[in-house]
Amino acid sequence: MSFQAYLDAVEKKTGLTPRQLVEIAGEKGFDASTPAAPIVQWLAEDYGVGRGHAMAMVHVITKGPQISAKHVGSGGTHADPTDTLWLDGAATNPHP
Repeated sequence: MSFQAYLDAVEKKTGLTPRQLVEIAGEKGFDASTPAAPIVQWLAEDYGVGRGHAMAMVHVITKGPQISAKHVGSGGTHADPTDTLWLDGAATNPHP
């Protein structure tokens, strides 16, 4: 599963785009200095998001949408088409 696929699954489960969740996280005081555990707990309690998917959101909340180019274009299981994650919803992603 690609990193983007994790975010798309979170959107499907919560009904919120990753960008909307990042905004809500900011309102709750979560930022680059927040450890993963409180974010994972919040996503589980409020949205029923599992740990693996929550960890994808932890990355976006604490580090932004940029990911390592390691898997870009690799064709492997975790391959993403770009090193920048799309946060504005699966339906509008220019790199489906």
